[in-house]
Amino acid sequence: MNKAQFVELVQSCGEYKTKAEAETAIKAFTDAITEALVKKEDVSLVGFGSFTAALQKGKEGKVPGTDKTYKTEDKMVPKFKAGKGLKDRVAAGK
Repeated sequence: MNKAQFVELVQSCGEYKTKAEAETAIKAFTDAITEALVKKEDVSLVGFGSFTAALQKGKEGKVPGTDKTYKTEDKMVPKFKAGKGLKDRVAAGK
């Protein structure tokens, strides 16, 4: 599903009159989640899931076929954990 199809789905599920209203709602939701994660705050939506910002440790490795090594830095990454309600709905839709 691409963004245009998702906007249409949100329009029909949310009973928005226009696609522009649905797209505005999606943008507001994603911007709010992003802003909270940037501030390292967790967002929990009961029955749906939770969004968190987690520290991913840097890694060391070797480039295959050469003697070159590399190291990546520690960084913050977004994570999502699905809630029970979402897991149950997806499992029922097999």
